[in-house]
Parts: sequence; structure tokens; C-alpha cells
Amino acid sequence: MLEAAWWGFVAGAALLLGAVVGIFLPIPGRIVGLVMAFGSGVLISALAFELTSEAYDKGGAPAVVLGLLAGSAVFFAGDWFIDRRGGHRRKSPTGHQAGAGGMALVLGALLDGIPESAAIGVSLLGGGAVGAAMVAAVFLSNIPESLSASSGMKRAGRTTGYIFALWLAVTLASTVAAALGFALLGGASPLAVAVIQAFAAGAILTMLADTMLPEAVEHAGQFVGVLAVLGFTAAFLLSAA
Repeated sequence: MLEAAWWGFVAGAALLLGAVVGIFLPIPGRIVGLVMAFGSGVLISALAFELTSEAYDKGGAPAVVLGLLAGSAVFFAGDWFIDRRGGHRRKSPTGHQAGAGGMALVLGALLDGIPESAAIGVSLLGGGAVGAAMVAAVFLSNIPESLSASSGMKRAGRTTGYIFALWLAVTLASTVAAALGFALLGGASPLAVAVIQAFAAGAILTMLADTMLPEAVEHAGQFVGVLAVLGFTAAFLLSAA
């Protein structure tokens, strides 16, 4: 469990790194969009090969379908709730989340980050090594996510202390989610683990389609597809090594 917590913390700490860059360095929005596209490609590869494929091997098609649809539905419902409170542009680097309440930003960050961290904990089940591709994917996607959102929050008038407190809370929550992902499923059946893996994959994929990729396209334009493929390729080679 401690190992799962550690890797959850490592992946979540990328949020703090991204926040530092987003607050103190004048990164153009186009560059942010390109980095978000690369991170999205990395995550798509990880959820396909580290989560969904393994879920299929453990539980077959019914577990995969149930988990994917449930994860997507839960994320959609949570995202809908947060959107209605002004958090629909929480990843924008342009400050468009100025009307979002603090709680909407916090809940949005938690909603986006917890499924990824839980997936890291699940990857340790069965006594194996942590899924390196999964950790790398979450780490690489967290940097542009917090970079973009932090830059936008700064432009919207949020204080530096507020922004760092937000990402520190999400990092701690990610650490706990990774530990719980391991601890609560340590004695679970392969079918239950498969459903949880697919659930995390469905939530992450819905998040990418709903928030990260649209923001990337808005700020980086037509090169998003190319960068996403490069990210996908890099993560695939890492998982296949």
C-alpha cells in the first residue's frame, strides 16, 4: 500500500510542477495546447493497454463494457454538476474560469485526477511491479493540465497561495486514491478488479474527450492530432518494452 501511495504521490506531484511553470513562466497558449495534446496521447495509450486490455484479460468483454460505461457515466455526471457551477473551463490557460467558484475548481481537479491515481494503485495488484506506462502517462498529462489551469487561474485573479493549495490538496488526494486503489482491492476477485480497471479507463477517456482535447485544439489548432499520436507512440513503446 505504501508503494502505491508513493507512486500516486509521484504522479500527482507533477501538478505542483505544472503549477510553478504556469504561474511564473510566460508560456504561450499554443505551447500549452501542444503539451496537453501530447499528454492526452500518452494517457489514451495507457488506458488502452494498461487498463482496458488487462481488464479484458481478467474479466472478459462484459466486465470491460460495464466498467467503461459506468466510469464514463460517473465522470459525465460529476462534470455536468461542476460545469453548472462555472467549472467548465477549468483547464483553460486564458482565465475563462473567472466566474467559477473555488469549490467548482477544487471538485473539478479532484474529478479529473482521482481515477488516474486509483488506476496506479490497481496496477500493483497481484504482486507485480507498478505499471510504468501508467505512472508516466499520469505524470506527463498532469503537468500540462495544471500548467494550463494555473495560468488561467492567475489571469482570473486567483492568488498564488490559493493555486498551490488547490494542487497540493489534489496531490494528497491522488496519493490516498492510489493507496486505496490497492488496499480496497487487494483481496478482490479478478472480475471485480477488471471492472474497476475499466471504470477508471472510461472515466479518464471521457475526461480527455470532454476537457483536455477540446482545450488543446482551441489553443494549438491542427497540430494537436500529430502531438497526440506522438504521445500515444511514446507510451505504447514504454508499455511494450
